[in-house]
Amino acid sequence: MTMRTIHRAVTGALATAAVTAAVLTVPAAAGTADGTAAGRHDRHSATRSAMEAQIRAGIPGVLGRTRDAGSTWQGSAGVADLDTGRPRLPQDHFRIGSVSKVFTSVVLLQLEAEGRLSLDDSVDRWLPGVVRGNGHDGRKITVRQLLNHTSGIYNYTADPEFQKLIGPGFREHRFETHTPAELVKIATAHAPDFRPGEGWNYSNTNYILAGMITEKVTGHSYATEIERRVIRPLGLRGTTLPGTSPKMPDPHGTAYTSALSQDPGTKPFDATELNPSWGGAAGEIISTAGDLNRFYAALIGGKLLPEAQQRELQTTVSTGGKMPGARYGLGVAEIPLSCGVRVWSHTGGIHGSVTLAASTADGKHTAAFNLNGDWAGDLGALTEAEFCGKAPASDSAARTPDRAPQKVMTLR
Repeated sequence: MTMRTIHRAVTGALATAAVTAAVLTVPAAAGTADGTAAGRHDRHSATRSAMEAQIRAGIPGVLGRTRDAGSTWQGSAGVADLDTGRPRLPQDHFRIGSVSKVFTSVVLLQLEAEGRLSLDDSVDRWLPGVVRGNGHDGRKITVRQLLNHTSGIYNYTADPEFQKLIGPGFREHRFETHTPAELVKIATAHAPDFRPGEGWNYSNTNYILAGMITEKVTGHSYATEIERRVIRPLGLRGTTLPGTSPKMPDPHGTAYTSALSQDPGTKPFDATELNPSWGGAAGEIISTAGDLNRFYAALIGGKLLPEAQQRELQTTVSTGGKMPGARYGLGVAEIPLSCGVRVWSHTGGIHGSVTLAASTADGKHTAAFNLNGDWAGDLGALTEAEFCGKAPASDSAARTPDRAPQKVMTLR
């Protein structure tokens, strides 16, 4: 079982496009470390190699930051902007897609710790009548089943018409606002994937509903609760929930997508600005590599949740082979690596931005990576390099992936 297979399953298929040879003429990876004595063996050489391999595969730029045993390392490869050639900066902001789900899950687990809801509550208790139709029944689905993707609720981003909006129609529809109720209605227009608790399927609808439940329980938006409970206590100064705003905070690079066309000769499109309401509680957050490391260290290290809720977070279910070798908890996946290390991780994909955040079980070794292109890349190789010291094979690293048609952008 390879990390490449696992992370492709989590990230989901992204639209494809070719990158010209001129695009591939970019700076090599650079890195700096804090707390490392001069002349000490460079333990991040494998990570550098894996980052450089992403550039050879056609991604414009890669940004990475790790924290281990009190030392911080940061590096980059390629560029943040193909026109100006600006390198990616440690403080750059980027959209984290479905890594947002981890933040949403933490809020619900904290609410359970406060006795304000139970993971065994039905969805219908908090959102009566919202999940109904075509076999969907919120009376038979629990909050826990939303968070671990065993609800069976159809994934609204898989809807063929919605795929057109976020794929070939992205240019025309990128600034439109989508409400949570609208997204749930798209999902319930389809039959469930399976009966609640009898299978596993990654569904963004689950976390849209989780955000709606947060608002019902607290009387505040899920964004307000994430800011109050996670962002401010941890001092995540680069992390924001933009709502319907298409703007990116400075500094930031350019996010390049291939979602507009399946033609491998199509030039990547600048998708930096978009209205992320179509992702909502499932994928709207903007962050930085440093903030993601701090968040994962606190979460997996047990500093955000009481012991009972920490156990719930890390109680996993089988993904039925859809994430081979991995098991899924409440917003985080437990993933085995080739060297025997297990990491808690989530990935996220949204137009022009693919993100990985991961931590060892003790929260002491964390890593965050971001790619500013969505048509190639291997997050599994980055994970293996950082946590196992395993550099990618030179032949595969230099080879551009096949450009076979794939599904358009989904939040994964």
